[in-house]
Amino acid sequence: MGKHILIPVDGSDQAHEACEFVADDSPDADVTLLHVINPAEAGYSVQAGLPTFSEEWYERQKERAEEIFEEVEPDLERGDGTITKATEVGKPTNTIVEFAEDNDADAIVMGSHGRSGVSRILLGSVAETVARRSPIPVTIVR
Repeated sequence: MGKHILIPVDGSDQAHEACEFVADDSPDADVTLLHVINPAEAGYSVQAGLPTFSEEWYERQKERAEEIFEEVEPDLERGDGTITKATEVGKPTNTIVEFAEDNDADAIVMGSHGRSGVSRILLGSVAETVARRSPIPVTIVR
Protein backbone atom coordinates (compact mmCIF):
# COMPACT_ATOMS: atom_id res chain seq x y z
CA MET A 1 0.00 0.00 0.00
CA GLY A 2 0.96 3.59 -0.46
CA LYS A 3 1.69 6.30 2.01
CA HIS A 4 -1.62 8.17 1.54
CA ILE A 5 -4.73 6.03 1.28
CA LEU A 6 -8.19 7.26 0.38
CA ILE A 7 -11.10 5.31 1.88
CA PRO A 8 -14.56 6.25 0.61
CA VAL A 9 -17.09 5.52 3.36
CA ASP A 10 -20.87 5.26 3.23
CA GLY A 11 -21.84 3.62 6.50
CA SER A 12 -21.94 0.11 5.03
CA ASP A 13 -20.35 -2.98 6.55
CA GLN A 14 -17.99 -3.06 3.58
CA ALA A 15 -16.74 0.45 4.42
CA HIS A 16 -15.86 -0.82 7.90
CA GLU A 17 -14.09 -3.79 6.29
CA ALA A 18 -12.08 -1.41 4.09
CA CYS A 19 -10.98 0.57 7.16
CA GLU A 20 -10.01 -2.59 9.02
CA PHE A 21 -8.07 -3.80 5.97
CA VAL A 22 -6.06 -0.56 5.86
CA ALA A 23 -5.42 -0.70 9.62
CA ASP A 24 -4.04 -4.23 9.28
CA ASP A 25 -2.19 -3.81 5.99
CA SER A 26 -0.83 -0.25 6.29
CA PRO A 27 -0.95 0.81 9.93
CA ASP A 28 1.33 3.82 9.44
CA ALA A 29 -0.27 5.21 6.30
CA ASP A 30 -1.96 8.59 6.25
CA VAL A 31 -5.65 8.01 5.62
CA THR A 32 -8.34 10.25 4.20
CA LEU A 33 -11.90 9.18 4.87
CA LEU A 34 -14.18 10.51 2.13
CA HIS A 35 -17.95 10.63 2.24
CA VAL A 36 -19.69 11.70 -0.95
CA ILE A 37 -23.10 13.31 -0.73
CA ASN A 38 -24.97 12.35 -3.89
CA PRO A 39 -27.48 15.09 -4.77
CA ALA A 40 -29.44 12.58 -6.87
CA GLU A 41 -30.53 10.96 -3.60
CA ALA A 42 -32.52 14.08 -2.70
CA GLY A 43 -35.15 12.93 -5.16
CA TYR A 44 -37.21 14.71 -7.70
CA SER A 45 -40.41 15.39 -5.76
CA VAL A 46 -42.05 18.77 -5.59
CA GLN A 47 -40.50 19.18 -2.15
CA ALA A 48 -37.00 18.63 -3.52
CA GLY A 49 -37.37 21.79 -5.59
CA LEU A 50 -38.03 23.95 -2.54
CA PRO A 51 -34.95 25.77 -1.26
CA THR A 52 -35.70 25.01 2.39
CA PHE A 53 -36.13 21.29 1.67
CA SER A 54 -32.84 21.22 -0.23
CA GLU A 55 -31.00 23.00 2.56
CA GLU A 56 -32.48 20.75 5.24
CA TRP A 57 -31.68 17.64 3.21
CA TYR A 58 -28.08 18.79 2.66
CA GLU A 59 -27.62 19.58 6.36
CA ARG A 60 -28.93 16.12 7.31
CA GLN A 61 -26.49 14.55 4.84
CA LYS A 62 -23.57 16.49 6.35
CA GLU A 63 -24.61 15.34 9.82
CA ARG A 64 -24.83 11.75 8.56
CA ALA A 65 -21.30 12.08 7.12
CA GLU A 66 -19.98 13.07 10.55
CA GLU A 67 -21.78 10.08 12.12
CA ILE A 68 -20.21 7.76 9.54
CA PHE A 69 -16.74 9.15 10.27
CA GLU A 70 -17.26 8.56 14.01
CA GLU A 71 -18.42 5.00 13.31
CA VAL A 72 -15.39 4.00 11.21
CA GLU A 73 -12.60 5.87 12.99
CA PRO A 74 -12.21 3.16 15.68
CA ASP A 75 -11.56 0.67 12.85
CA LEU A 76 -8.42 2.67 12.04
CA GLU A 77 -6.85 2.77 15.48
CA ARG A 78 -3.30 1.90 14.64
CA GLY A 79 0.19 3.34 14.05
CA ASP A 80 1.46 6.82 13.42
CA GLY A 81 -0.52 7.84 10.35
CA THR A 82 -2.93 10.74 10.35
CA ILE A 83 -6.65 10.52 9.69
CA THR A 84 -8.29 13.27 7.66
CA LYS A 85 -12.00 13.52 6.95
CA ALA A 86 -13.58 15.08 3.88
CA THR A 87 -17.14 15.44 2.66
CA GLU A 88 -17.77 16.23 -1.00
CA VAL A 89 -20.91 16.65 -3.08
CA GLY A 90 -21.28 14.99 -6.46
CA LYS A 91 -21.66 11.76 -8.34
CA PRO A 92 -19.77 9.26 -6.16
CA THR A 93 -17.74 7.57 -8.90
CA ASN A 94 -16.44 10.80 -10.40
CA THR A 95 -15.95 12.51 -7.05
CA ILE A 96 -13.90 9.66 -5.58
CA VAL A 97 -11.53 9.48 -8.56
CA GLU A 98 -11.16 13.27 -8.81
CA PHE A 99 -10.60 13.60 -5.06
CA ALA A 100 -7.88 10.94 -5.16
CA GLU A 101 -6.12 12.73 -8.03
CA ASP A 102 -6.47 16.21 -6.52
CA ASN A 103 -5.23 15.12 -3.11
CA ASP A 104 -2.26 12.97 -4.18
CA ALA A 105 -3.61 9.69 -2.85
CA ASP A 106 -1.36 6.72 -3.51
CA ALA A 107 -4.20 4.18 -3.37
CA ILE A 108 -7.93 3.84 -2.90
CA VAL A 109 -9.34 1.14 -0.63
CA MET A 110 -13.09 0.73 -0.70
CA GLY A 111 -15.87 -1.69 0.06
CA SER A 112 -17.16 -3.91 -2.69
CA HIS A 113 -20.61 -2.39 -2.50
CA GLY A 114 -22.57 0.10 -0.49
CA ARG A 115 -25.78 -0.14 1.41
CA SER A 116 -28.37 0.38 -1.29
CA GLY A 117 -30.30 -2.42 -2.97
CA VAL A 118 -29.88 -2.58 -6.73
CA SER A 119 -26.16 -1.73 -6.70
CA ARG A 120 -25.53 -4.76 -4.48
CA ILE A 121 -26.51 -7.10 -7.31
CA LEU A 122 -23.31 -6.48 -9.24
CA LEU A 123 -19.82 -6.09 -7.80
CA GLY A 124 -21.04 -2.70 -6.73
CA SER A 125 -21.43 -0.18 -9.46
CA VAL A 126 -19.47 2.52 -7.62
CA ALA A 127 -16.54 0.23 -6.73
CA GLU A 128 -16.41 -1.22 -10.22
CA THR A 129 -16.48 2.18 -11.92
CA VAL A 130 -13.85 3.63 -9.58
CA ALA A 131 -11.58 0.64 -10.24
CA ARG A 132 -11.95 1.13 -13.99
CA ARG A 133 -11.40 4.90 -14.01
CA SER A 134 -8.80 5.38 -11.31
CA PRO A 135 -5.22 6.15 -12.36
CA ILE A 136 -3.99 4.82 -9.00
CA PRO A 137 -4.34 1.32 -7.51
CA VAL A 138 -7.76 0.42 -6.12
CA THR A 139 -8.26 -2.35 -3.59
CA ILE A 140 -11.83 -3.57 -3.27
CA VAL A 141 -12.59 -5.20 0.07
CA ARG A 142 -15.46 -7.64 0.57
